[in-house]
Parts: sequence; C-alpha cells; structure tokens
Amino acid sequence: MKTVAFHTLGCKVNTYESEAMKKLFEQDGYTLVDFKDKADVYVINTCTVTNTGDSKSRQMIRRAIRHNPDAVVCVTGCYSQVASQEILQIEGVGVVLGTQHRDRIVDYVNQYQQTGQVECHVEDIMHTRRFEDLKVASFSENTRAFLKIQDGCNNFCTYCIIPYARGMVRSRPKESVIQEAQTLVDHGFVEIVLTGIHTAGYGLDLDHYNFADLLRDIVKEVQGLKRLRISSIETSQITDEIIELISHEKLIVDHLHIPLQSGCNTVLKRMNRKYTTKDYAAKIQQIRDAVPDIAITTDVIVGFPQETDEEFEMTRRFIEEIGYSELHVFPYSKRKNTPAARMPGQVPENVKHDRVHVLLELSRHLHEQYASRFIGRTLEVIFEEVDREHQLIGHASNYLKVKIPYEPDMIGKVTTVRVLSYEAPYCLAELVE
Repeated sequence: MKTVAFHTLGCKVNTYESEAMKKLFEQDGYTLVDFKDKADVYVINTCTVTNTGDSKSRQMIRRAIRHNPDAVVCVTGCYSQVASQEILQIEGVGVVLGTQHRDRIVDYVNQYQQTGQVECHVEDIMHTRRFEDLKVASFSENTRAFLKIQDGCNNFCTYCIIPYARGMVRSRPKESVIQEAQTLVDHGFVEIVLTGIHTAGYGLDLDHYNFADLLRDIVKEVQGLKRLRISSIETSQITDEIIELISHEKLIVDHLHIPLQSGCNTVLKRMNRKYTTKDYAAKIQQIRDAVPDIAITTDVIVGFPQETDEEFEMTRRFIEEIGYSELHVFPYSKRKNTPAARMPGQVPENVKHDRVHVLLELSRHLHEQYASRFIGRTLEVIFEEVDREHQLIGHASNYLKVKIPYEPDMIGKVTTVRVLSYEAPYCLAELVE
C-alpha cells in the first residue's frame, strides 16, 4: 500500500490546492494518512505571507524527513515559489514545486523515485497567464467547500510578497467554476466559499465578464446550493451590482470580509492601498443601508514602518467607528524584496505586540456587541462539528459561531435556531421546531 501525508500552511487557497493534490495521489493508488504517521510521500504546502509562515514551512519539511528519511518529501506553494534555492539546500527534499505544475506532482514523485534526482519545477510566475485548473470534488476536513476561482494579484501593496509568489490575476473559466460548484453540491456540500488570492479580482483578465456576473451565474445555475460565501473582497471591488446581489439573493450570505489594513490615510498611502478612510467608510455605509444586519470582518496590520502612536490611535478609532463584527490582526512582518522592507522607521517588535493586544481586545468587544444584537432572534446555521461537551457547533450565514445541545443527524444541514445568549465566542441557541 502506497501512502501519502499532507501538511498545509496558510490560506484557504492552499487548503483548496492541497485537496486537489490529494485527489491526484488517490487516483494513482495512494492512501492518505496523517502527517504524524510514517508515509511514503510527504507533501508540505507552504506559506510565505509572514516570516512565521517561512519558519513553519521549514520546520514541517524537517519533521517529514525525520518521520521517514526514505520518504519522498515534496515542497510546494508560496514559500517554495519565492525561495526554491533555500528549500533545495535542505537535505532530504525530493520534489520542489512553486505555485504552478501541481497537476503533475505525482509524475514528479514517480520520476524522483526512479532516478533519485531532485525534481525542481519553479518558473517565473510573473510571466504566467494561464489559470492552473486543479479539480476538487470533496474536502477531507470541512463541511463547507472552498472553490478557487482565480489566482494572482495585481495590487502590489508595499508590504506584500504574494504577487511575487502568485503572479498576476488569472481567472478560472466560468464553465469550470460552475461545473465544480455543481460537483461539490452533488457530493453533499451545502455551502461553497469562493476563494482566490484576490477573489473579487475575478474577471480582470476576461472580456465582458466580471465577479458579479459569476455570482449571478452560480446562484442561477448550481442546483441544490444553499449558501454562497465570498472569502474576501476589496472595498474598491464592491460595486453597486454586488451590493444589490447580496441584498436580494438569499443564497449569498450576509457576511463580507473587507480588508482595511490601516485606518490612517498616511499609513494607507505608504502601504500603496488605493483608497482613503473616507472612501472605505462610505462603501461600508452603502452596504449597511442595503443589508442592515450584515457582518463585516476585516484584516488590520499594525506596526507598519513609521507607524506612530498617533497613526495607530487613528486606526483604533476608525475601527471603533466602523463597528466590525471581528478583526484579524497581524503585526507587520518584513518581507525580503518588498518596498516596505527597505523603508526607514521599522517599528520595534514590542510596540507591534502591544498594538496587536489593543486591537484584539477591541475585536472581542466588537464581536460581543454584534452577536448580542441577535439574542432572541432566529438564525440559519450549518452545524459542522460536535465538541467535547457533546454540543453541536456551526456557523450562521453571518459567520457567528453557534452552539446548541447535541441533536443527531444535524451535521451539514441548514437549521433554524433561536439565539438565547452570548458566551464568548459562541451564541448559545435552541432549535426552532
């Protein structure tokens, strides 16, 4: 019996791509085993968005080699795209791929097993214009399905290495998206999360077809879908058309993740974020006018080069004014070869740490405020797991985490509940008969 084990770091796109590669191995007769187990092949799907991502990637590569020195160790993903030479220096690595050629990973493993020669296939991603159409029919560890619709990003924010790891925007053909969405639903998934490196950048490289068109076609053509979620969307890409779709199409959830990164205009300018706080606030207001109860979550980077106490305080106040339902907070991580890494005025780590703590506390407060609005009201929930206390846990369409006493046969089904109370981080609820 041939065995393969995966370890995936980073974002939802990596999760999707790992599932596609698992399928390729299974088609070749491999059995999937846990990464802690001894396997014939280990695949580490790497992340490079922060220094921590790089470090964890190297750590998992070495762990795989220790588990089984005779195994074929494959390294793929963003870190190997931008640092293939670093990975090739780790003795015991057999296959190195970047963010292309994953569709041939099994072939490269077979070649390495035959020749013993390291297989390295990393090309200049900036010249790639083809979407690598990997296919996924199911997810081994999720009740919601991710569906990758595009790759790459054209924005070049000064702190971000991802365009250099993923290249320019490349959109997946509409027919392929619809076909895979239908396959996922046919395999029992009732919620699909549209994902990509710059998800709503879908269509930038297509003629007369954009992200709103794709949303409309998925809703219209995919039979049996109960919930459609957008993983992340930039404020500049939230058109009137998209707002209208979210407010009128029941399948599209009442939750948007809209990255902010900073609530201070001078910092936004240094980041090369192409909006002002005034633009951003106006767009949020427009969305809330159309969908009053919508949950809006965001990403924030603290400690960007030259960020003063005053600039950070402006960000904190702006976040409070917007009233997000939750924040994802990151300390600025210096990425080699990005403009921000060369900027003077790098902020000390202890200052970044303090600022992260302040915003995480604010996030807890904002989340409680938002969740408390739903006490006594009903929510549509898809339950995903059973916890140690034998309680069912799932997400409402607005991404609130909901917990109810265990009921059999509820996993993966859309269920109406009434919220009774909020006990961080859960809304405690009861079934509506």
